[in-house]
Amino acid sequence: MPIRLIVGLGNPGPRYADTRHNAGFWFVDRLAADRGSLFRAESRFEGEVARFAVGAQTCLLQKPLTFMNKSGNAVQKLAAFHRIPASEILVVHDDLDLPVGTARLKVGGGHGGHNGLRDLHRHLGADYARLRIGIGHPGVREAVIGFVLERPSRDEEQAMRNAIEASLELVDDLVAGHWDRAVRLLHTPAKPDRESEA
Repeated sequence: MPIRLIVGLGNPGPRYADTRHNAGFWFVDRLAADRGSLFRAESRFEGEVARFAVGAQTCLLQKPLTFMNKSGNAVQKLAAFHRIPASEILVVHDDLDLPVGTARLKVGGGHGGHNGLRDLHRHLGADYARLRIGIGHPGVREAVIGFVLERPSRDEEQAMRNAIEASLELVDDLVAGHWDRAVRLLHTPAKPDRESEA
């Protein structure tokens, strides 16, 4: 199935802009800049929306501005208006269970305690696609809330942004419906450069 809506999860406002929890916002902001698209506030969809095209296929971008734990209603409203089923939605979010700088695609599954995904499950079900941006784990569950709402170190941020850049290369395949190819490209480790090893 083609992807017709890409949602970046995050929290609005300067207080949260550079935090780990806003990796989804980082991705869609970078994608919009790459495609020359501008986000515009659309109050009826409780967030900002942009558009870009891959061939004849138009894809929407959304940043819900409802705070993370209320993201589902905003996404459901936009998807319903444009008649986009959950199977054609890609949600980009931070993921504690992946090493920092890792990116992975998946469809369906649980919310893993992520409050944004928990609310999306409530409004859309679980059958949407996800792009998971690894942020690492603080080591103990009690530290998670503070960890995700903190700014990563310079090296961690660079690793996250590198993962985002690698994922941007898959967008055309995702919008065109070439899911298996996108997964293969993202999940297959790059082969070492033989010249650099010499």
